[in-house]
Amino acid sequence: MPQNLLPRFADIVRDTLRFDLSDSTETNPILLETLDIRGKRISMVYAPFDHLNTKAKIAIVGMTPGSFQADQAHRAAGSALREGKSLQEAGRAAKVHASFSGEPMRTNLIRMMDAVGIASFLGLGSTASLWSVNSDIVHFTSALRYPVFVDGKNWSGSPDIVRTPRLRAWLREFTGEELGTLRDCLIVPLGPKVGAAMDYLAEEGVIDGKWIMHGLPHPSGANQERIACFLGDKAGDRCSNKTNVSSIMAGRDRLIAKVLSLQQSG
Repeated sequence: MPQNLLPRFADIVRDTLRFDLSDSTETNPILLETLDIRGKRISMVYAPFDHLNTKAKIAIVGMTPGSFQADQAHRAAGSALREGKSLQEAGRAAKVHASFSGEPMRTNLIRMMDAVGIASFLGLGSTASLWSVNSDIVHFTSALRYPVFVDGKNWSGSPDIVRTPRLRAWLREFTGEELGTLRDCLIVPLGPKVGAAMDYLAEEGVIDGKWIMHGLPHPSGANQERIACFLGDKAGDRCSNKTNVSSIMAGRDRLIAKVLSLQQSG
């Protein structure tokens, strides 16, 4: 079974109201590992993103929990534990409450998944219900499951996860193990770097590549023009030169076709 570190950190999560997530010193009670890569300090800290939904029909994979999402997870799990709930209940509450939280990230993600037919594939009116009444069919995770910081700031893809041996090991050790337990489950990577990480896991035989849904831009607010292009909210000829319109539209079309093909094959 995939590793679950919540039992190890449960007392700390329950009794601590606020963590300094970017603290990479040994005094940080939730520091998992720290290393130096090309002069940059890389640290991984614990946040309660361990819960695994083995019955999931869709897994949404981000890059790594940012400081905001990690703080939300700590708050949700800590509150649940203080209320006397079990470790499993606390872990599930943290995952559903904090995963891809914040605006406009969650709204962007919902609109894009609905636009390519994922809601229809799952038999839902909208993927918005994955965070409420249909949370029983979704698994939320990240290529780097626990929050990773570079010189105290959220890791945003550099150093590269697949090309960096220790990050690649974190990918396999945590996320690879959990995704490897899911069967006939859509795997939705958010952005090309996460897509490359999922391709690596497929090449290693950890997951089945046919379920990887490549093509969604990352739903971050910083990606707003690419998302608007993907959704058709902004015409391609009105987009800036920084937005590769043809690539975005081709990715969207391939994703729509793939979802439809899986739906028809049954």
